[in-house]
Amino acid sequence: MAQPLSLAKQLQQHGDFLQITLSNPDGLAPLQFTLTDSTTVHIWDSGVICFEPTNAGDKDIVLSCGVHGNETAPIEICAELVQQVLTGKLVLKQRLLVLFGNPAAINAGTREITENLNRLFSGHHSMGAGLINAERHRAKALEDYVSRFYNEVRVTEAAPRNRYLYDLHTAIRGSRFEKFAVYPFLHDKPWQKAEFEFLQACDVTTVLLMQTPASTFSYYASNSHGADAFTIELGKVQPFGQNDMSRFSKARTALRQLVSEDKVSTQPFDEQQFQLYQVYRAINKQTQEFKLHFADDVQNFTAYPVGTLLATDGDTEYRVEREGEAIIFPNAKVAIGQRAMLMVVPTTVQHNLL
Repeated sequence: MAQPLSLAKQLQQHGDFLQITLSNPDGLAPLQFTLTDSTTVHIWDSGVICFEPTNAGDKDIVLSCGVHGNETAPIEICAELVQQVLTGKLVLKQRLLVLFGNPAAINAGTREITENLNRLFSGHHSMGAGLINAERHRAKALEDYVSRFYNEVRVTEAAPRNRYLYDLHTAIRGSRFEKFAVYPFLHDKPWQKAEFEFLQACDVTTVLLMQTPASTFSYYASNSHGADAFTIELGKVQPFGQNDMSRFSKARTALRQLVSEDKVSTQPFDEQQFQLYQVYRAINKQTQEFKLHFADDVQNFTAYPVGTLLATDGDTEYRVEREGEAIIFPNAKVAIGQRAMLMVVPTTVQHNLL
């Protein structure tokens, strides 16, 4: 009787690490094997796969997706990239860690199982009641995997490393600008011109510049590890099989170049080609009476006249305060105490750009 192929052999034949992950959402035993191009593959857990090329360049790249389980386009993009590497169709030049963030939620086709995973980083998983659910445990594990990946290569003045984390998402609702990125708060460090150029190569020219710390995955990587990190929204949530993958062709090409070439093909930064915003204020849900006063299909970055009623929360009213103020990420269904909406205004980066 023929013996079943080992997991390493299966992955080198079909490359479907996503299927292996979703069949084992609660964990995979660590595994190490070598591809025909001499790249070492490390599987650390369900949804966690690390690639170490023999002569890796100076970039340590993390690509994450599925932090929200129903955001399928980024999951399909990362699954395709991993498959190409495992089957020898794409040869890496850079160290790469790919994370499928919340396998249980991906299986369920839901944003989350118990709690929003992207509100649990930078130690928030252990605050309050502590590690009380699977998402909190997963947030801590993902932090540990990112730390392990970055710290396994020694950084010196003579041998500096460039760290990156791109957390790929799709938004609950449509947007005036189909694709946009969230640039985490940098604590007065300059914005990076090269990162705007990379975003443009991904067909992303709308960027929200955060002004305060956050509990997101991208802020964790930026603040804890000095990585160039972004939350990248690539469009609107769709079920598996219903994404028009042609809409992501530039992002797919740029990501492949990032991991397999010395340099990504980019254009010089020109702020006139971007729509740049900064957060003016956050509106948090305080009671179960919180209600949005606009339609469910209103797009992100929609602006209203000054004085327009946006939301009520019991006796509290929230109205437009500034000309050009626009809404982003409105969601009345969040837990009490969490952000229900951000209000953003146009800005510039010319004063603090490197």
